[in-house]
Amino acid sequence: MTSTQSATQRLYDIVEQGLCIGCGLCESVAGRETVTMMKVPSGYQHPVVIGELDHATVDTIYDVCPGTRVDGLPDGLISDGATVDPVWGPWRRIALGWAGDPVVRYEGSTGGVLTALAQYLLNTRRVDFILHVKASTVEPMFGEATLSFTDADVLGAAGSRYGPTAPLLGVHDALDRGQPFAFIGKPCDIGALRNLARHDSRVDELVRYWLTPVCGGWGTPIFARDFLERMGVDADELTGFRYRGQGCPGPTRVETAAGAVEAHYLDYWGDDASQWSLPWRCKICPDGIGEAADIAASDAWPGGAPTREGSVDDPGTNAIIARTIVGQELMEAAERDGALVIERDVGPAEMSEFQPHQVRKKVAVAPRLQGIADEGRIVPRFEGLRLDRLAAEQPVQVNTSQRNGARERIRGGKATEATPRPVESL
Repeated sequence: MTSTQSATQRLYDIVEQGLCIGCGLCESVAGRETVTMMKVPSGYQHPVVIGELDHATVDTIYDVCPGTRVDGLPDGLISDGATVDPVWGPWRRIALGWAGDPVVRYEGSTGGVLTALAQYLLNTRRVDFILHVKASTVEPMFGEATLSFTDADVLGAAGSRYGPTAPLLGVHDALDRGQPFAFIGKPCDIGALRNLARHDSRVDELVRYWLTPVCGGWGTPIFARDFLERMGVDADELTGFRYRGQGCPGPTRVETAAGAVEAHYLDYWGDDASQWSLPWRCKICPDGIGEAADIAASDAWPGGAPTREGSVDDPGTNAIIARTIVGQELMEAAERDGALVIERDVGPAEMSEFQPHQVRKKVAVAPRLQGIADEGRIVPRFEGLRLDRLAAEQPVQVNTSQRNGARERIRGGKATEATPRPVESL
C-alpha cells in the first residue's frame, strides 16, 4: 500500500488487475452498506464501494480474497494415510462413480455426485442445510447463493453455473444461523472460505463438509454474449439458461418467452480447451482441482472433453477425490447406503488423462506469477500447492515462455478491467 492510495482504490486494484472472481466475500467482510456486489458494464459481478471503507477492512479483504491468496489443504487435515501428488495434491482415495438415484445422476452436471452427497448429508442429519448456488432469478446466465434444506431444494439447484456467481455473498448470514452446514463452491470459493476461517472461528465450527467441482474456469461475459448471438437470442430476452445437465454433459438450453432452443455443450465451450475464453484470474488459477476441499468431483472424459458422438447417451461418471478423513468417510458411507455407486478406484495418472488442462495450467502458474511481478502488479500468494516444484521440473524455455506470455497479456490490456461502476444491483 502507498500512502497516497485510498482504501477504496486498494480494493479496486484487485478488480482492475483482473484478480476478482466475484465470490462476494468482500461484501460479507465489509458489510453490504459499505461494499455491494453489482453487475458492472463489462458484464462481470464485482464489488462497488458505496460507503466509508477503511484500510483495516481492506487489509482483511486482502487476506481472505481468493484473488490475492489461496492456500492448499490446511496441514492439520493432511493425515496419515494420505498421499500428496505433485499435481493432484493430497488424496486418500480416488474413484469413479455416480449418484445412486438415476434421476439425480441424470439431472446433475456429470454423474450427480455432489448433488447426491448434498442430499445424503441432509437425509442423514449430518448438516442442517447446504450453502451452494443455483441459477439466478435475476440474470439467467448468472448463479446466485442459496440455502437448501430438502432433497428438492438441492435437486432444483443441480447443474454447473459457468457465469458470474457470488456464493459467499451472504456467508455471514449462514454462519449467524449457528447450525452445522456443508458448503459447495468452486475451488477458489473453497479457498476463500478457508481464508475466512483464520478470522472467524465459526467457519471451522459450523462448516462440517467442504465439497467442490474440479473447475476448468468460467466463461467471460463476452464469450457468453457471443454464444447467444450465434443462437440468435437477445440476452435481454432470456428467461432461463442451463449450461449442462440432463445427461452428461447434456444440452446447453436457452429459454425465452418465445420458447427454448438447445445446443451441444461443445457449441458453447468449443471442441478443445484452446477455444475457452476465461477471465484472467482463471488463467493463473493454482487450484482448479479443489485441494482445500474434503471431496472434489470432476468430469472423467479421456482427453479432457466429451465428443459430439460419444456424449449423446452418456449417463455420466464422476471422478471423486476424497482428500481428508472426513471426505473419505462421507464417500464410503454414501456408497454403503446407496447414495453413491462406486465403479472402481483410479489414481493421479488417470486423473491427468481426464483433466490434462489442469496439469498444463498448474505447472505454468509459478512463471506466470513471475510475469505479474515483472509488471509491478499485485502478486497473489499461493501457498502449499507445490507450484515452484512443478515449475522447476519444466524446461527453462517453457517457463520463460509462460513468464513472457503473462507480461504480454498485461501489457496488451488482457489482464485489466475497468474500475467497477454499477449497472444494476443483483
